[in-house]
Amino acid sequence: MKIKVTSVFVDNQAKALKFYTEVLGFVKKNDVSAGEYRWLTVVSPEQPDGTELLLEPNENPAAKIYQKAIFEQNIPATAFFVDDIEKEYKKLKELGVTFTMEPTKVTGSTIAVFNDTCGNLIQINQLD
Repeated sequence: MKIKVTSVFVDNQAKALKFYTEVLGFVKKNDVSAGEYRWLTVVSPEQPDGTELLLEPNENPAAKIYQKAIFEQNIPATAFFVDDIEKEYKKLKELGVTFTMEPTKVTGSTIAVFNDTCGNLIQINQLD
């Protein structure tokens, strides 16, 4: 069994695609019309055939409630791994990304959390 696709709910797919590609540096993998929405995925340029992140519309009322609740509780919707968290933090700050947690040492890693502008908090991790 493999994880091929995972998702984050977003409040606007076009805005999310712009943020995840132009700011975070992911690459669009799939963009297929699905009625008024899209099957819209991005991947890491380092792993173009790796796990895809589905930018899933939060139009389902349950999705909206879930997304809002974990955001208000400061719970990241997902986590990405980086090789140099200080470098990534500085780069993203320069691009205007708002962090809710600066790089912080925790057991086994250093983490930081930012707002993806689409309704989610995202955690980045650097393993020790």
